Amino acid sequence: MKVLITGGAGFLGNKLAIALSEKGSCADASGRQAAIDEILLLDHVELRILPAGCRAVVGDVADPAVIERVIDADTAVVFHLAAVVSGEAEENFDLGMRVNLDATRLLLERCRSLGTCPKVLFASSVAAFGPEGGRILSSTPNRPLTSYGTQKAIAELMLNDYARKGFIQGIAFRLPTVVVRPGRPNRAASSFASSILREPLQGQAMVCPVRKDVGVWLTSPRSIVSAFIHGADLDLEKLGTWRTLNLPGLTVALEEMVAALVRKGGDAGLISWELDPAIQKIVDTWPVSIDTPEATALGFVTDSSIDEVIDIFLEEDIERAPA
Repeated sequence: MKVLITGGAGFLGNKLAIALSEKGSCADASGRQAAIDEILLLDHVELRILPAGCRAVVGDVADPAVIERVIDADTAVVFHLAAVVSGEAEENFDLGMRVNLDATRLLLERCRSLGTCPKVLFASSVAAFGPEGGRILSSTPNRPLTSYGTQKAIAELMLNDYARKGFIQGIAFRLPTVVVRPGRPNRAASSFASSILREPLQGQAMVCPVRKDVGVWLTSPRSIVSAFIHGADLDLEKLGTWRTLNLPGLTVALEEMVAALVRKGGDAGLISWELDPAIQKIVDTWPVSIDTPEATALGFVTDSSIDEVIDIFLEEDIERAPA
């Protein structure tokens, strides 16, 4: 069995590759566990450290020749994580459309052309919603108010239609904000949600661009990796005709995150608050609380508290974070 991870050089792709390599198997089209023979990691940048049992391919996910090279008749599972992040997609409309939407269509078309009906697990986002009031479920209509959210919502619909037609076995996960991301801040509008913990825990200053009372729907990288592996082993027919799931998460206000930071030995004095209206405007379009009964019934789980989320970072990533 061959497995492809797009965005494989990213921190989630890397963690997923390690977990799959350690597991050594994945459910095939019949639902039986089959040995993973090869894990391909596709990204536009090179990996500094390649996980055991993996092979890196440097290339453009929106290039048809690249997609033809990495997806063939032996590809049984595709984890489609590659994306232009929210802030960058809002600033650069054409780039966001090319990577977040056009490349997804290209990938789905390649899977369709092979006639092998591979599993495709797509990383969507809660940004596919707008600032909905009331109860938000996986079936709540998409009303995104950002280009990133719109691109993710359209990609969800495409994946559902390809699955309905029998071209793929597909599932789209609407990811909460992933905290704590190791490394340095990126251009995601949600980058502050990791920086407000990551930098002070390493003795570094950070500037928070949004209000202290902002709430974030979040989960840890460990929970996201577990969700993708669980989803790959799931009988996707159990999802019925709508193949999009809101993954479980936690609603945590930034003030609560700072309090947890202090409990874990971080210095809240390293945080300064300087409102960036552009980022605040994007963040205001995201829901902060989502109901996930469908995902819970299927066995998806999240972290118990923001303290556990911080503990995971301290255990897995703080030693590798750059100084």
